[in-house]
Amino acid sequence: MPNSSYEEMVQHRIAHEKLATRSIKAINDLWYDKGIEMVLFRNQLIDKRASEILSLHNYAHKMVGKPIDVEATTALLEAMLPLDLCPARMDIGRLASEWLEIGGKAGSEIAFLEKQLTGFLGPENYTPTQPKDVVLYGFGRIGRLLARELIMQEGRGEQLRLRAIVTRDKGSGMAEKRASLLRVDSVHGAFPGIVEADEENNALIIDGHMVHLITAQQPEDIDYTKYGINNALVIDNTGAFRDKEALGRHLKSKGASKVLLTAPGKGVPNIVHGVNQTMFNPAEADIFSAASCTTNAIVPVLKVVNDLLGIEKGHIETVHAFTNDQNLVDNMHSKYRRGRSAATNMVITETGAGSAIDKAIPGLGSKFTSNAIRVPVPDGSLAILNLQVSKHTTLEAINEIMRKAALEGDLVEQINYSISNELVSSDIIGNSCPAIYDSKATLVHPDGMSVVLYVWYDNEYGYTRQVMRLSKYIAQVQRKRYY
Repeated sequence: MPNSSYEEMVQHRIAHEKLATRSIKAINDLWYDKGIEMVLFRNQLIDKRASEILSLHNYAHKMVGKPIDVEATTALLEAMLPLDLCPARMDIGRLASEWLEIGGKAGSEIAFLEKQLTGFLGPENYTPTQPKDVVLYGFGRIGRLLARELIMQEGRGEQLRLRAIVTRDKGSGMAEKRASLLRVDSVHGAFPGIVEADEENNALIIDGHMVHLITAQQPEDIDYTKYGINNALVIDNTGAFRDKEALGRHLKSKGASKVLLTAPGKGVPNIVHGVNQTMFNPAEADIFSAASCTTNAIVPVLKVVNDLLGIEKGHIETVHAFTNDQNLVDNMHSKYRRGRSAATNMVITETGAGSAIDKAIPGLGSKFTSNAIRVPVPDGSLAILNLQVSKHTTLEAINEIMRKAALEGDLVEQINYSISNELVSSDIIGNSCPAIYDSKATLVHPDGMSVVLYVWYDNEYGYTRQVMRLSKYIAQVQRKRYY
């Protein structure tokens, strides 16, 4: 509104914020009354402020090149409320884009939605799922983020239910110490809920939910059924158990039925959700690995490039935030360089990215060399993919390939397409995608056969969201999607 008066611009802003507030109410009603989780081009809409809703609409407009505005999405969201929709995960951005294309041909918003969402209407399209109890074995960086997400995504309690946290700690005051670490986080900020310590019952009360704190030295010693926990998915965040035999010890616990490792595993399916989860039937296997944060960042991008252009060979260099296994100051370490101060040095170290790729996309990993550099930031990492491709490409062509992959297909939850001119590591903290493709940094050699791709990733939160997606798949509580 460049030629508008100040007063006109104020009124325009107020009108849009009112619409955003209305959309928030509709989003919450759909979530809590119908079990429908709304996203806007993969971006979560639950628990967002009006200003955040408007900002996401601005991003959507730039991404798809269509005037997707809050007026259109609010009308569609409110039109959904009276419909008999089954629980699902729906992209209001896609619906708004389709509404703009069809326009008035469909008649009212309700008529349009009834046509587009035919497979989501009526009880015949609703297959109830059995909720899954979840136990977090370990409560470190990933464990605490998982606790946040499990509570925030619980909704009506029809999918995953956080029931217990297992640690090795003993002594008084441990519940309050755990509660304190969950309430605030130096990287991810304050937890937007209520966390209370129940020392008497050795539990945490998180937004009114009792989560038991269990102390154990060995997984097989635990009887989860004593806490009313049955058929549970145990998510191992400790890193202490890495192979099939060791992880199988969890299944000796009473009340445990499935195990998911939040690290690369040996002798078990290593899964990058969105890429290879359908190769493994959760009804036939009990132990899974979510691979590593780096693997989840690079594999979706490599799959897209390999499927459309082919990859002859390449090198992967990861610039990774420092981790808990490094020293804050120079000290003894099993690996020489990791013994040096993580806070003051860039540290070259190895990465298992090549072999990890093979586990997700068989035959591709052998084409790569790889290395890693740990740098003095607490979170936010970057993978640099130097690839020799089989088919000629251009800068515009490969960016368009990645943009389409981020908007449609099987990897829309895994790949975020960044159009920012000034993206830096702190900007990607809290991004739900494991791979953020930096379109402004892409390089293509004049011969069109060599490309360099820059893929950012929140090595904590982005990975946690992948673990959540895989957990729902393993627990067989995934909902229908309209993406």
